[in-house]
Amino acid sequence: MSLFKARDWWSTTLGEKEEFDQGCLCVADVDNSGQDKIIVGSYMGYLRIFHPHPVKPGDDMQAEDLLLEVQLQEPILQVEVGKFVSGTEGLHLAVLHCRKLCVYAVSGTQGNVEHGNQYQIKLMYEHNLQRTACNMTYGPFGGVKGRDLICIQSMDGMLMLFEQESYAFGRFLPGFLLPGPLTYSSRTDSFITVSSCRQVESYKYQVLVFATDAEARQETVQKKLSSGKRLAVDWVLNIGEQALDICIVSFNQAVSSVFVLGERNLFCLKDNGQLRFMKKLDYSPSCFLPYCSVKEGTINTLVGNHSNVLNIYQDVTLKWAAQLSHVPVSVKVANIQNLKGVIVTLSENGHLQCSYLGTDPSFFQAPRIESKEVNYEEFNAEMKELQKIIREAMKTQDILPQSEKRRDLIVTAEVSPDLDAESVCTCIKRNIQSRVTAQKPNLSVCVQAPLAVTCDQFVFNDLEPDSSETVVLSVFLKGNFPPSELEGNCVVSCSAPTGIPKVAQCKFKLPLRLICFPAQPSKSANHKITIDTNKPPISFLTIFPDFADPSEDDQANVLGFQFLTGSKITLLASKTSQRYRIQSDQLEDLWLITKELTLRLEEHFKKQNCKDFACTFSGSIPLQEYFELIDRHFELRLNAEKFRELLSERAVQFRAIERRLLTRFKDKTPAPLQHLDTLLEGTFREVIALADAAEENQANMFQAFTKLKSATHLVIMLISLWQKLNADQIAIMEAAFLPLAEDTQELGWEETVDSAISSLLRTCLSKSSKEQALTLGGQLSMPKDTSRLKKNISLFCDRLAKGGRLSLSTESATQQVAAVPGGCSTIPESDLEERVIVPGSTATFTNHKHAAKQKSKPGKKRKITLFYLDDA
Repeated sequence: MSLFKARDWWSTTLGEKEEFDQGCLCVADVDNSGQDKIIVGSYMGYLRIFHPHPVKPGDDMQAEDLLLEVQLQEPILQVEVGKFVSGTEGLHLAVLHCRKLCVYAVSGTQGNVEHGNQYQIKLMYEHNLQRTACNMTYGPFGGVKGRDLICIQSMDGMLMLFEQESYAFGRFLPGFLLPGPLTYSSRTDSFITVSSCRQVESYKYQVLVFATDAEARQETVQKKLSSGKRLAVDWVLNIGEQALDICIVSFNQAVSSVFVLGERNLFCLKDNGQLRFMKKLDYSPSCFLPYCSVKEGTINTLVGNHSNVLNIYQDVTLKWAAQLSHVPVSVKVANIQNLKGVIVTLSENGHLQCSYLGTDPSFFQAPRIESKEVNYEEFNAEMKELQKIIREAMKTQDILPQSEKRRDLIVTAEVSPDLDAESVCTCIKRNIQSRVTAQKPNLSVCVQAPLAVTCDQFVFNDLEPDSSETVVLSVFLKGNFPPSELEGNCVVSCSAPTGIPKVAQCKFKLPLRLICFPAQPSKSANHKITIDTNKPPISFLTIFPDFADPSEDDQANVLGFQFLTGSKITLLASKTSQRYRIQSDQLEDLWLITKELTLRLEEHFKKQNCKDFACTFSGSIPLQEYFELIDRHFELRLNAEKFRELLSERAVQFRAIERRLLTRFKDKTPAPLQHLDTLLEGTFREVIALADAAEENQANMFQAFTKLKSATHLVIMLISLWQKLNADQIAIMEAAFLPLAEDTQELGWEETVDSAISSLLRTCLSKSSKEQALTLGGQLSMPKDTSRLKKNISLFCDRLAKGGRLSLSTESATQQVAAVPGGCSTIPESDLEERVIVPGSTATFTNHKHAAKQKSKPGKKRKITLFYLDDA
């Protein structure tokens, strides 16, 4: 914000809801009376001419200040004043419309009454344009004397030149995409513009005259080549940004220069395109105007910005900054009522202001402060009272319940247990409650793929205090494989009236019936796991009432499930022991049924006020089957990398053939294609086939990743039941084994999990402080194979079997390993030489008994290989 303000000399507001832009303001002696007038045109078609008179601050504009106001039929894009009429050197007004150029004569008649003179405009001539105009410039093109010619730039890049009442010619700019600012330099007789390539380009007028005519562009190639020379640019300068305006400066005491206002920089160029200087702006400019400086060899520049500030520079030095009441889109300097240097600014909303720079003296004097004696006893009493309030506010037992009671935004989810039989989907009812005004609340619903929702984004109107909003949506299975989770999450975000963002979320659990239905139990299966409990088995009719049929007594101990994808799972309860068995042909299919079983057993015993219920697992950790899923997922990742390389090679080949063909087609003398078209078609078919194969591989990889996540959830559950891990230790395992919600080629599951497990092995599961000191730096990258990952997972399970405990603290890591139950010795780490099976397990680990008996021979060193990967 500027310290000084621009002093308001005269101002007014033009019309209502009118729009103005850069070319809508012009200051000139349009009526040839010897005094400057302010000409303003608007996009609504209004043309106004003002001759301001000084008024007192706060007074309205006088009626006689408006000389002329007329509404034309079309929007006014730009107004200019010059010698546009042949046979006279008087100034006339040129008005540019979208499809028309009109030149008017402005004249005044002296009035006999107190209302003053009367002004009117007379149409001298007009040109109907064949193309939509963008902007225009004027000047003595070709060095003519006593008259100005007009050049109009169209929206499609054509320069149309008019010699006053007659149309001269038109030329297309080469490489044109979007129109930019345009100006004319009389010193070099050239047109200067900024192309969409962010380059300042200069074109000589003589080159435009002898270049190919624009109408020849529509003809054949042969006629086009023979109709004239190609339009060549005089010089080019790359400024690296889009330009807002261009201005040519030619004063007696300064060198002729080209000023370009960019989006972030102000450039000053010489006539030949060399850079004189540039000024980096720390704001977003809106308009500028170079003008004559009192210091020889320098140029002053007015730069307006979107912060309502007008900055004055002398070359690159900031000399003054003045605060405006609006954002200027155009700025001019005028001599009005014998007052030189009046700054005229126009905003996009029509605020026209004449101002000057300066300050008014301030006569404010600060009042004297009466000195009072300090009452220390009163201050001490107030301090004690404030400290008491602070202590009460810092009590945690008071803060937590109050924050719970004062929740301003609450979201709840109600899942319907019933399914739609036709579409196999479940309905979810969500309710949003707000205790304060919630501005534009946004509800997002997220479920695990391949599950999908009918709509995952909801935007509501503002919620009033103590109001609610309810939405109903459906969740369904979209894919030929089951998801890894049946949980979802919904988040509501909004803003309070004070601007503070508020967020509320809740999780919901989807019914198991959404992805499977009852089926006949299967006697044989490839994968089986057994869950032990400390309570007698419960009838499936009790814990699975939505799947079991009460009329069939055999379903009390045996129950069958079948996923919508076709896989079958069988659940059995032992009649003599406290065990449950889950079996299936696919390892990953066991996860959801096993989780549902443990959750329903916990809920059943919780309703009976049984607090000592617990599940355990003493069977085998299916690591070998788990490793097969890892290998399958990694194989698909390798295939994706191969497809990417092949696609890159074929794309390079396809572009090379295209270049050859284009060269043949552009050649003046026809030459045989030499089967390049056949080769192009064959390469195109290969690209399409590889793209289809890569897309299919991507879908298979996503399916494999979902299966891998399900198997990982199952392994984490079995290890937690096996080692009786608490919630914090299970969270550490989930963070290590399930770090990614989505698998990508840049950061895949294998390298991320390998890094996390390696970090655990050298911190909380390390054998000694030496292992904790080993850290290997490096960037995560896709490994060549999964051998190290599988070894680290096996070693991880072995460390847990020997008594290691997961913890985020590394201080007690050595003590935990030292406190292993008796009879356990350290394992050889040299590639896990000898392996045994954990009791009841098919996974192989080191044979501790044999290792305990083995003695190292004297004089022979033992080789230990440590497998680590940085967890960065």
